Amino acid sequence: MPPRKINLVEEADRKIDKVFDPHIAGDVNDSQAKVAKFGDEFDWHAHENEDEAFLVLRGKIAIDFRDGSVELGEGDFIVVPRSVEHRPRSLSVEPIVLMFEPATTLNTGNAKSDLTVTDLKRL
Repeated sequence: MPPRKINLVEEADRKIDKVFDPHIAGDVNDSQAKVAKFGDEFDWHAHENEDEAFLVLRGKIAIDFRDGSVELGEGDFIVVPRSVEHRPRSLSVEPIVLMFEPATTLNTGNAKSDLTVTDLKRL
């Protein structure tokens, strides 16, 4: 049986009900592709041991850094190196973002808050 194909935007619209609630789209070796809708503002955080990649599938986001911000639109991609403090936020209504990171990566990194998700759902 061939691998299952999914449309990430359609699946996110159908299965993700709240912002900043990442869902696993697939496993790639020791990493995962995770999809989330972004909201107004996420927590400032860093991932001490992991790089984190963001690909905007729909809408616009910004990733704030302590020394500036980077705006990303559909199709834009960025890698946030390990230990770099950052804060994602939306610039449009519920943008959909694909993130690549090690499977053990906690969404809020070194910060614990109401936005921390420890039990991820799958698309």
